[in-house]
Amino acid sequence: MSTTENRYMTGFGNEFATEAVAGALPVGRNSPQKAAHGLYAEQLSGTAFTAPRGQNRRSWLYRIRPAAMHGAFEPFEQDKFHNDFGDGPVPPDQLRWSPLPIPETPTDFVNGLYAVAGNGGAAAQTGVGIHLYAANKSMQGRYFYDADAELLIVPQQGRLRIATELGVVDVEPQQIVVVPRGVRFRVDLPDGPSRGYVCENFGALLRLPDLGPIGANGLANPRDFETPVAAYEDAEGEFELVAKFQGRLWRASIDHSPLDVVAWHGNYAPYRYDLRRFNAIGSISYDHPDPSIFTVLTSPSDTHGTANLDFAIFPPRWLVAQDTFRPPWFHRNIASEFMGLVHGVYDAKAEGFAPGGASLHNCMIGHGPDAATFEKASNADLSKPDVIADTMAFMFETRAAIRPTRQALDAPHRQRDYQDCWAGLEKHFRSPGA
Repeated sequence: MSTTENRYMTGFGNEFATEAVAGALPVGRNSPQKAAHGLYAEQLSGTAFTAPRGQNRRSWLYRIRPAAMHGAFEPFEQDKFHNDFGDGPVPPDQLRWSPLPIPETPTDFVNGLYAVAGNGGAAAQTGVGIHLYAANKSMQGRYFYDADAELLIVPQQGRLRIATELGVVDVEPQQIVVVPRGVRFRVDLPDGPSRGYVCENFGALLRLPDLGPIGANGLANPRDFETPVAAYEDAEGEFELVAKFQGRLWRASIDHSPLDVVAWHGNYAPYRYDLRRFNAIGSISYDHPDPSIFTVLTSPSDTHGTANLDFAIFPPRWLVAQDTFRPPWFHRNIASEFMGLVHGVYDAKAEGFAPGGASLHNCMIGHGPDAATFEKASNADLSKPDVIADTMAFMFETRAAIRPTRQALDAPHRQRDYQDCWAGLEKHFRSPGA
Protein backbone atom coordinates (compact mmCIF):
# COMPACT_ATOMS: atom_id res chain seq x y z
CA MET A 1 0.00 0.00 0.00
CA SER A 2 1.31 3.44 -0.89
CA THR A 3 1.64 6.32 1.51
CA THR A 4 -1.54 8.34 2.10
CA GLU A 5 0.29 11.54 2.94
CA ASN A 6 -1.92 14.30 1.67
CA ARG A 7 -0.36 16.55 -0.93
CA TYR A 8 -2.19 18.68 -3.43
CA MET A 9 -1.83 20.40 -6.78
CA THR A 10 -3.50 23.79 -7.18
CA GLY A 11 -5.65 25.35 -9.89
CA PHE A 12 -9.22 24.80 -11.09
CA GLY A 13 -9.63 22.58 -14.17
CA ASN A 14 -5.89 22.27 -14.77
CA GLU A 15 -4.23 19.44 -16.67
CA PHE A 16 -2.32 17.59 -13.97
CA ALA A 17 0.24 14.77 -14.09
CA THR A 18 1.08 12.85 -10.93
CA GLU A 19 2.62 9.49 -10.08
CA ALA A 20 3.08 7.65 -6.81
CA VAL A 21 5.79 5.43 -8.36
CA ALA A 22 8.51 7.00 -10.49
CA GLY A 23 8.20 6.17 -14.17
CA ALA A 24 4.56 5.05 -13.99
CA LEU A 25 3.38 7.80 -16.35
CA PRO A 26 4.08 7.15 -20.03
CA VAL A 27 5.87 9.83 -22.02
CA GLY A 28 4.53 11.03 -25.36
CA ARG A 29 1.52 8.69 -25.48
CA ASN A 30 -1.52 7.77 -23.37
CA SER A 31 -1.85 4.03 -23.98
CA PRO A 32 1.48 2.36 -24.74
CA GLN A 33 1.54 -1.25 -25.86
CA LYS A 34 2.76 -2.16 -22.38
CA ALA A 35 2.35 0.31 -19.55
CA ALA A 36 5.21 0.65 -17.07
CA HIS A 37 5.38 -1.53 -13.94
CA GLY A 38 2.77 -3.94 -15.37
CA LEU A 39 -0.02 -1.38 -14.97
CA TYR A 40 -3.18 -1.08 -17.06
CA ALA A 41 -4.04 2.14 -18.91
CA GLU A 42 -7.65 3.29 -18.56
CA GLN A 43 -9.37 6.51 -19.64
CA LEU A 44 -12.02 8.10 -17.40
CA SER A 45 -14.18 10.54 -19.40
CA GLY A 46 -16.36 13.12 -17.64
CA THR A 47 -17.63 14.79 -20.83
CA ALA A 48 -18.38 13.69 -24.37
CA PHE A 49 -15.27 12.88 -26.41
CA THR A 50 -16.19 15.70 -28.79
CA ALA A 51 -16.80 18.41 -26.18
CA PRO A 52 -14.90 21.62 -26.99
CA ARG A 53 -11.30 21.55 -25.82
CA GLY A 54 -11.91 24.18 -23.14
CA GLN A 55 -14.80 22.16 -21.67
CA ASN A 56 -13.46 18.63 -22.21
CA ARG A 57 -12.80 16.70 -19.01
CA ARG A 58 -10.96 13.38 -18.94
CA SER A 59 -8.10 11.68 -17.14
CA TRP A 60 -5.86 8.77 -18.02
CA LEU A 61 -5.37 6.32 -15.15
CA TYR A 62 -2.54 3.81 -14.77
CA ARG A 63 -3.78 1.20 -12.38
CA ILE A 64 -3.03 -2.21 -10.96
CA ARG A 65 -6.28 -3.73 -12.25
CA PRO A 66 -8.90 -2.33 -14.67
CA ALA A 67 -12.11 -0.95 -13.21
CA ALA A 68 -14.05 -3.66 -15.08
CA MET A 69 -12.88 -6.33 -12.58
CA HIS A 70 -15.63 -6.93 -10.04
CA GLY A 71 -18.59 -9.26 -9.53
CA ALA A 72 -22.13 -8.85 -10.86
CA PHE A 73 -24.24 -6.09 -9.36
CA GLU A 74 -27.35 -6.76 -7.31
CA PRO A 75 -29.74 -4.32 -5.62
CA PHE A 76 -28.42 -2.67 -2.46
CA GLU A 77 -30.95 -1.66 0.16
CA GLN A 78 -30.58 1.81 1.65
CA ASP A 79 -34.06 3.26 1.45
CA LYS A 80 -33.24 6.75 2.72
CA PHE A 81 -30.86 7.66 -0.14
CA HIS A 82 -32.66 7.92 -3.48
CA ASN A 83 -33.92 10.28 -6.17
CA ASP A 84 -37.61 9.73 -5.60
CA PHE A 85 -38.77 13.35 -5.62
CA GLY A 86 -42.34 12.28 -6.36
CA ASP A 87 -44.81 13.35 -9.02
CA GLY A 88 -47.63 14.50 -6.75
CA PRO A 89 -48.47 17.94 -5.37
CA VAL A 90 -45.71 19.97 -3.71
CA PRO A 91 -46.96 22.36 -1.02
CA PRO A 92 -45.96 26.00 -1.64
CA ASP A 93 -44.84 26.37 1.97
CA GLN A 94 -41.62 27.64 3.45
CA LEU A 95 -39.91 24.56 4.89
CA ARG A 96 -37.20 24.23 7.51
CA TRP A 97 -35.50 21.35 9.29
CA SER A 98 -33.44 21.02 12.44
CA PRO A 99 -30.10 19.17 12.12
CA LEU A 100 -30.25 15.51 11.15
CA PRO A 101 -29.58 13.51 14.34
CA ILE A 102 -26.33 11.55 14.61
CA PRO A 103 -27.26 7.84 14.39
CA GLU A 104 -27.23 5.70 17.51
CA THR A 105 -26.18 2.51 15.70
CA PRO A 106 -22.97 2.06 13.64
CA THR A 107 -23.54 3.92 10.37
CA ASP A 108 -21.02 4.77 7.64
CA PHE A 109 -21.22 7.53 5.02
CA VAL A 110 -23.20 5.48 2.48
CA ASN A 111 -25.74 4.23 5.00
CA GLY A 112 -25.95 7.70 6.53
CA LEU A 113 -27.12 9.47 3.36
CA TYR A 114 -30.63 10.92 3.60
CA ALA A 115 -32.53 12.35 0.61
CA VAL A 116 -34.22 15.70 1.32
CA ALA A 117 -35.24 17.17 -2.02
CA GLY A 118 -34.40 17.53 -5.69
CA ASN A 119 -35.51 17.81 -9.28
CA GLY A 120 -34.66 16.25 -12.62
CA GLY A 121 -32.44 13.22 -12.52
CA ALA A 122 -29.78 11.12 -14.16
CA ALA A 123 -31.95 10.09 -17.11
CA ALA A 124 -32.64 13.71 -18.07
CA GLN A 125 -29.05 14.79 -17.27
CA THR A 126 -30.37 17.89 -15.57
CA GLY A 127 -31.34 18.93 -12.06
CA VAL A 128 -30.03 18.20 -8.59
CA GLY A 129 -30.46 15.81 -5.69
CA ILE A 130 -30.06 17.36 -2.24
CA HIS A 131 -29.16 15.12 0.67
CA LEU A 132 -27.91 15.19 4.23
CA TYR A 133 -25.51 12.71 5.77
CA ALA A 134 -24.95 11.68 9.37
CA ALA A 135 -22.40 8.95 10.14
CA ASN A 136 -20.47 7.62 13.11
CA LYS A 137 -18.11 5.04 11.59
CA SER A 138 -15.63 4.87 8.73
CA MET A 139 -16.38 2.85 5.62
CA GLN A 140 -14.74 -0.54 6.15
CA GLY A 141 -14.36 -2.95 3.25
CA ARG A 142 -16.73 -0.82 1.19
CA TYR A 143 -16.22 1.59 -1.72
CA PHE A 144 -18.76 3.80 -3.46
CA TYR A 145 -19.27 5.69 -6.70
CA ASP A 146 -22.10 7.74 -8.17
CA ALA A 147 -22.67 7.16 -11.90
CA ASP A 148 -25.56 9.64 -11.91
CA ALA A 149 -23.92 12.86 -10.76
CA GLU A 150 -20.89 14.67 -9.49
CA LEU A 151 -21.04 15.06 -5.71
CA LEU A 152 -20.59 18.38 -3.92
CA ILE A 153 -19.97 17.53 -0.26
CA VAL A 154 -20.25 20.20 2.45
CA PRO A 155 -19.18 18.93 5.91
CA GLN A 156 -20.80 20.59 8.90
CA GLN A 157 -19.50 18.50 11.81
CA GLY A 158 -16.29 16.46 11.81
CA ARG A 159 -13.61 16.00 9.19
CA LEU A 160 -13.84 13.56 6.32
CA ARG A 161 -10.87 11.73 4.86
CA ILE A 162 -11.96 10.77 1.35
CA ALA A 163 -9.66 8.22 -0.27
CA THR A 164 -10.38 8.27 -4.03
CA GLU A 165 -8.98 6.53 -7.08
CA LEU A 166 -6.97 9.68 -7.85
CA GLY A 167 -5.68 10.48 -4.37
CA VAL A 168 -6.68 11.31 -0.81
CA VAL A 169 -8.60 14.45 0.17
CA ASP A 170 -9.00 15.67 3.76
CA VAL A 171 -11.91 18.06 4.15
CA GLU A 172 -13.17 19.82 7.28
CA PRO A 173 -16.15 22.05 8.06
CA GLN A 174 -15.92 25.31 6.07
CA GLN A 175 -14.25 23.40 3.25
CA ILE A 176 -15.98 21.57 0.40
CA VAL A 177 -14.99 18.69 -1.84
CA VAL A 178 -16.28 17.76 -5.29
CA VAL A 179 -16.03 14.10 -6.30
CA PRO A 180 -16.57 13.68 -10.06
CA ARG A 181 -19.21 11.36 -11.47
CA GLY A 182 -17.99 7.77 -11.55
CA VAL A 183 -14.93 8.21 -9.31
CA ARG A 184 -14.72 5.50 -6.67
CA PHE A 185 -13.99 6.45 -3.07
CA ARG A 186 -14.07 5.53 0.60
CA VAL A 187 -14.91 7.89 3.48
CA ASP A 188 -13.12 7.69 6.84
CA LEU A 189 -14.11 9.74 9.91
CA PRO A 190 -10.94 10.86 11.74
CA ASP A 191 -12.95 12.90 14.28
CA GLY A 192 -15.68 10.34 14.91
CA PRO A 193 -19.34 11.31 14.32
CA SER A 194 -19.80 13.53 11.27
CA ARG A 195 -22.65 15.34 9.60
CA GLY A 196 -23.13 17.53 6.55
CA TYR A 197 -24.77 18.13 3.19
CA VAL A 198 -24.41 16.53 -0.25
CA CYS A 199 -25.62 17.88 -3.59
CA GLU A 200 -25.81 15.59 -6.61
CA ASN A 201 -25.37 17.62 -9.77
CA PHE A 202 -27.04 15.80 -12.68
CA GLY A 203 -26.34 18.60 -15.15
CA ALA A 204 -23.28 20.26 -16.67
CA LEU A 205 -20.12 19.99 -14.60
CA LEU A 206 -19.57 22.61 -11.93
CA ARG A 207 -17.22 25.41 -12.92
CA LEU A 208 -16.21 28.86 -11.75
CA PRO A 209 -18.74 31.57 -12.66
CA ASP A 210 -17.86 34.32 -15.11
CA LEU A 211 -16.94 37.55 -13.33
CA GLY A 212 -18.33 40.04 -15.85
CA PRO A 213 -18.10 43.64 -14.58
CA ILE A 214 -16.37 42.45 -11.40
CA GLY A 215 -13.25 42.02 -13.53
CA ALA A 216 -10.37 39.61 -13.24
CA ASN A 217 -10.30 39.22 -9.46
CA GLY A 218 -12.74 38.33 -6.73
CA LEU A 219 -15.03 35.55 -5.51
CA ALA A 220 -13.26 32.15 -5.60
CA ASN A 221 -9.75 32.24 -7.05
CA PRO A 222 -8.72 29.29 -9.27
CA ARG A 223 -5.38 28.84 -7.48
CA ASP A 224 -7.19 28.08 -4.19
CA PHE A 225 -8.71 24.85 -5.52
CA GLU A 226 -6.69 21.76 -4.60
CA THR A 227 -6.50 18.40 -6.36
CA PRO A 228 -4.80 15.41 -4.72
CA VAL A 229 -1.62 13.77 -5.95
CA ALA A 230 -1.66 10.09 -6.83
CA ALA A 231 -1.85 7.65 -3.90
CA TYR A 232 -2.79 4.01 -4.40
CA GLU A 233 -3.90 0.98 -2.38
CA ASP A 234 -2.55 -2.47 -3.32
CA ALA A 235 -4.88 -4.56 -1.17
CA GLU A 236 -6.64 -7.86 -1.74
CA GLY A 237 -9.56 -9.33 0.20
CA GLU A 238 -13.33 -9.47 0.30
CA PHE A 239 -14.66 -6.00 -0.41
CA GLU A 240 -17.93 -4.44 -1.55
CA LEU A 241 -18.39 -1.92 -4.36
CA VAL A 242 -21.60 0.14 -4.05
CA ALA A 243 -22.80 2.03 -7.14
CA LYS A 244 -25.57 4.56 -7.65
CA PHE A 245 -26.96 4.15 -11.16
CA GLN A 246 -30.17 5.67 -12.55
CA GLY A 247 -31.41 6.65 -9.12
CA ARG A 248 -30.89 3.24 -7.50
CA LEU A 249 -28.17 1.67 -5.38
CA TRP A 250 -26.39 -1.54 -6.38
CA ARG A 251 -23.64 -3.65 -4.84
CA ALA A 252 -21.00 -5.99 -6.27
CA SER A 253 -18.28 -8.06 -4.66
CA ILE A 254 -14.71 -7.07 -5.47
CA ASP A 255 -11.57 -8.92 -4.40
CA HIS A 256 -9.24 -5.93 -4.33
CA SER A 257 -9.28 -2.24 -3.51
CA PRO A 258 -10.48 -0.23 -6.52
CA LEU A 259 -8.31 2.67 -5.31
CA ASP A 260 -5.32 1.20 -7.12
CA VAL A 261 -4.40 4.02 -9.50
CA VAL A 262 -0.61 4.40 -9.29
CA ALA A 263 -0.42 7.40 -11.63
CA TRP A 264 -2.75 9.62 -13.61
CA HIS A 265 -2.82 12.68 -15.81
CA GLY A 266 -5.70 14.85 -16.98
CA ASN A 267 -8.29 17.32 -15.73
CA TYR A 268 -11.09 15.09 -14.40
CA ALA A 269 -10.34 14.63 -10.72
CA PRO A 270 -11.62 15.41 -7.21
CA TYR A 271 -10.91 18.83 -5.77
CA ARG A 272 -11.43 20.71 -2.54
CA TYR A 273 -11.85 24.38 -1.73
CA ASP A 274 -11.63 26.28 1.55
CA LEU A 275 -14.67 28.56 1.76
CA ARG A 276 -12.77 30.88 4.10
CA ARG A 277 -10.62 31.94 1.13
CA PHE A 278 -13.62 33.34 -0.76
CA ASN A 279 -13.24 37.04 -1.60
CA ALA A 280 -16.72 38.44 -0.92
CA ILE A 281 -17.89 41.40 -3.00
CA GLY A 282 -20.56 43.79 -1.71
CA SER A 283 -22.13 47.22 -1.90
CA ILE A 284 -20.19 50.20 -0.56
CA SER A 285 -22.95 52.72 -1.27
CA TYR A 286 -26.56 51.55 -0.88
CA ASP A 287 -28.83 48.49 -1.21
CA HIS A 288 -28.19 44.85 -0.43
CA PRO A 289 -26.83 43.19 -3.60
CA ASP A 290 -28.22 40.04 -5.19
CA PRO A 291 -26.84 36.74 -3.79
CA SER A 292 -25.37 35.85 -7.20
CA ILE A 293 -22.22 37.77 -6.22
CA PHE A 294 -21.57 35.07 -3.61
CA THR A 295 -21.43 32.23 -6.18
CA VAL A 296 -18.51 29.83 -5.67
CA LEU A 297 -19.38 27.29 -8.40
CA THR A 298 -22.04 27.05 -11.07
CA SER A 299 -23.49 24.36 -13.30
CA PRO A 300 -24.80 26.19 -16.40
CA SER A 301 -28.00 25.19 -18.17
CA ASP A 302 -29.06 25.44 -21.81
CA THR A 303 -30.41 28.93 -21.06
CA HIS A 304 -27.67 31.55 -20.87
CA GLY A 305 -27.49 33.19 -17.45
CA THR A 306 -29.80 30.63 -15.84
CA ALA A 307 -28.07 27.93 -13.84
CA ASN A 308 -28.90 24.29 -13.39
CA LEU A 309 -27.19 24.78 -10.01
CA ASP A 310 -25.48 27.67 -8.27
CA PHE A 311 -23.52 27.05 -5.11
CA ALA A 312 -23.36 30.32 -3.18
CA ILE A 313 -22.02 31.06 0.30
CA PHE A 314 -22.56 33.77 2.89
CA PRO A 315 -19.23 34.08 4.69
CA PRO A 316 -17.90 36.65 7.18
CA ARG A 317 -18.06 40.14 5.65
CA TRP A 318 -18.65 43.82 6.35
CA LEU A 319 -21.96 45.58 5.67
CA VAL A 320 -21.60 49.33 5.14
CA ALA A 321 -24.45 50.31 2.80
CA GLN A 322 -26.19 53.56 3.77
CA ASP A 323 -29.91 54.36 3.98
CA THR A 324 -30.42 50.66 3.39
CA PHE A 325 -31.99 47.60 4.96
CA ARG A 326 -28.71 45.70 5.28
CA PRO A 327 -29.78 42.05 5.73
CA PRO A 328 -31.39 40.15 2.84
CA TRP A 329 -34.66 41.84 2.00
CA PHE A 330 -38.01 40.14 1.64
CA HIS A 331 -38.10 38.47 -1.75
CA ARG A 332 -39.74 36.00 -4.12
CA ASN A 333 -37.63 34.41 -6.84
CA ILE A 334 -38.07 32.57 -10.10
CA ALA A 335 -35.29 30.33 -8.81
CA SER A 336 -35.64 27.93 -5.87
CA GLU A 337 -33.35 28.04 -2.83
CA PHE A 338 -32.14 25.34 -0.47
CA MET A 339 -30.04 26.75 2.37
CA GLY A 340 -27.76 25.17 4.95
CA LEU A 341 -25.72 26.52 7.84
CA VAL A 342 -22.23 25.17 8.48
CA HIS A 343 -21.11 27.46 11.26
CA GLY A 344 -22.29 30.33 13.45
CA VAL A 345 -25.47 32.35 12.91
CA TYR A 346 -27.13 33.37 9.64
CA ASP A 347 -27.71 37.13 9.60
CA ALA A 348 -31.31 36.92 8.32
CA LYS A 349 -32.61 34.68 11.10
CA ALA A 350 -32.45 35.38 14.83
CA GLU A 351 -33.19 31.80 15.89
CA GLY A 352 -34.35 28.39 14.66
CA PHE A 353 -31.78 28.03 11.85
CA ALA A 354 -29.07 25.99 13.53
CA PRO A 355 -25.76 24.66 12.14
CA GLY A 356 -26.62 21.40 10.38
CA GLY A 357 -30.17 22.59 9.71
CA ALA A 358 -31.72 23.42 6.35
CA SER A 359 -34.46 25.47 4.75
CA LEU A 360 -36.27 25.28 1.40
CA HIS A 361 -37.92 28.26 -0.29
CA ASN A 362 -39.29 27.24 -3.65
CA CYS A 363 -40.15 29.29 -6.73
CA MET A 364 -42.17 32.45 -5.94
CA ILE A 365 -42.57 31.56 -2.25
CA GLY A 366 -42.13 34.69 -0.14
CA HIS A 367 -39.36 34.65 2.45
CA GLY A 368 -36.82 36.88 4.13
CA PRO A 369 -35.78 38.08 7.58
CA ASP A 370 -37.78 37.01 10.60
CA ALA A 371 -39.59 39.56 12.77
CA ALA A 372 -36.74 40.01 15.26
CA THR A 373 -34.16 40.56 12.50
CA PHE A 374 -36.43 42.99 10.66
CA GLU A 375 -36.98 45.16 13.73
CA LYS A 376 -33.29 45.18 14.61
CA ALA A 377 -32.14 46.08 11.10
CA SER A 378 -34.86 48.67 10.60
CA ASN A 379 -33.62 50.60 13.63
CA ALA A 380 -29.88 50.02 13.32
CA ASP A 381 -27.39 52.90 13.44
CA LEU A 382 -26.16 52.98 9.84
CA SER A 383 -23.31 55.35 10.67
CA LYS A 384 -21.48 52.24 11.87
CA PRO A 385 -20.61 49.15 9.80
CA ASP A 386 -22.00 45.74 10.67
CA VAL A 387 -19.35 43.05 10.89
CA ILE A 388 -20.90 39.68 10.01
CA ALA A 389 -18.31 37.50 11.73
CA ASP A 390 -17.91 33.86 12.65
CA THR A 391 -20.50 32.49 10.22
CA MET A 392 -20.75 30.29 7.14
CA ALA A 393 -24.08 29.69 5.43
CA PHE A 394 -24.60 28.38 1.89
CA MET A 395 -27.28 27.99 -0.76
CA PHE A 396 -28.02 25.50 -3.52
CA GLU A 397 -30.05 27.53 -6.03
CA THR A 398 -31.70 25.96 -9.06
CA ARG A 399 -33.86 27.10 -11.98
CA ALA A 400 -36.44 24.35 -11.35
CA ALA A 401 -38.68 23.78 -8.36
CA ILE A 402 -37.04 21.66 -5.66
CA ARG A 403 -39.37 18.83 -4.69
CA PRO A 404 -39.06 17.62 -1.07
CA THR A 405 -39.05 13.88 -0.49
CA ARG A 406 -41.83 12.24 1.44
CA GLN A 407 -39.46 11.29 4.24
CA ALA A 408 -38.28 14.90 4.59
CA LEU A 409 -41.84 16.23 4.76
CA ASP A 410 -42.75 13.65 7.41
CA ALA A 411 -39.45 13.87 9.34
CA PRO A 412 -39.66 14.51 13.10
CA HIS A 413 -36.88 17.10 12.75
CA ARG A 414 -38.94 19.19 10.31
CA GLN A 415 -39.95 22.47 11.97
CA ARG A 416 -43.68 22.58 11.38
CA ASP A 417 -43.97 25.99 13.04
CA TYR A 418 -41.44 27.63 10.71
CA GLN A 419 -43.97 30.16 9.39
CA ASP A 420 -44.35 31.54 12.91
CA CYS A 421 -41.03 33.37 12.56
CA TRP A 422 -42.86 35.98 10.43
CA ALA A 423 -45.98 36.14 12.62
CA GLY A 424 -44.60 39.01 14.69
CA LEU A 425 -44.22 41.40 11.76
CA GLU A 426 -46.47 44.35 12.55
CA LYS A 427 -48.57 46.51 10.30
CA HIS A 428 -46.96 49.96 10.30
CA PHE A 429 -48.90 51.53 7.44
CA ARG A 430 -51.52 54.16 8.26
CA SER A 431 -53.88 55.40 5.53
CA PRO A 432 -53.64 59.15 4.92
CA GLY A 433 -56.27 60.96 6.96
CA ALA A 434 -57.00 57.93 9.10
